[in-house]
This record gives sequence, C-alpha cells and structure tokens, in this order.
Amino acid sequence: MKTAILFVCMGNICRSPTAEGVFRTRAARAGLAVDIDSAGTHAYHIGDAPDARSQRHAALRGYDLSAQRARQVTGNDFARFDHVLAMDEDNLEALRRACPPAHRHKLGLFMQYATRSGSPIVPDPYYGGSDGFDRVLDYIEDASDGLIARLAA
Repeated sequence: MKTAILFVCMGNICRSPTAEGVFRTRAARAGLAVDIDSAGTHAYHIGDAPDARSQRHAALRGYDLSAQRARQVTGNDFARFDHVLAMDEDNLEALRRACPPAHRHKLGLFMQYATRSGSPIVPDPYYGGSDGFDRVLDYIEDASDGLIARLAA
C-alpha cells in the first residue's frame, strides 16, 4: 500500500509544488511507492502553473514542475493523505483549523525531516530574489532525503 503525502504552502505556486516535484523524483530514485500531491491553504492561484522562477530553479537541478497546477486543500485531503506537511507555521495553523480532530495526527512541518538545514520552516521566496528559490530547493532536498529515509526504514 502506498504512503500518501500532501505538501502544503499558502498559494501552491512556489514551495509546495517544488516539494512535490523534488520528493516525487527523489522517492522514485529510492524505489519508494508513494502518492504525492501539493496544495495551498488559500485559493489565490487555483489552476495556475508553479511560479516561473520556481520552475526555472527546479529545472536547473533536474526537477520538472511544469505539469503541476495549483489547488486549494479540501476536506477530503485530511482523510486521503497519511502525511499533510506544511512549509511553515502559518500554514500549519491554517491546516489545524480546517482539519477534523481524527486526522490532526497527520499534520506536521516538512522541515521536521531535515538533517542538514537549521531552519524549522521552508521560507516563502515569492517576494525575494533568486537566491530564495535556491534556498527553498536546498531545504526541500534536505527534508525530502530525511522523509525518504524515515519511510524506507
């Protein structure tokens, strides 16, 4: 049976689609059978492709985000996914407010799986420069490797 993981940020155009693309690639390389998706806590960008800067920086590291489209978290996501992982505390709190009590144990911060990065969150790169998108990739690769190790154990 596949483990199902949902990555969540605010608009689902920068951090969570990057996490989806990076994790999908790295999990496949590790031979893990996982169901992966991403979503946003807000409805700002429903149907939009990931931010062009996210796509460009991801492509430079071999990750293709081009087929993804933004969507908002739904009530069904809490039942469907085994792990619902937020990129930061604000989005984790939004998830806690929306999540039925029976599924709250599935919620967490993605960076709890990081082993090399010192940040508890994946910072939002949207309003910054290109170095922010590289930092996001560094953090997401780190947390992805940690989560893959945990799932493979």
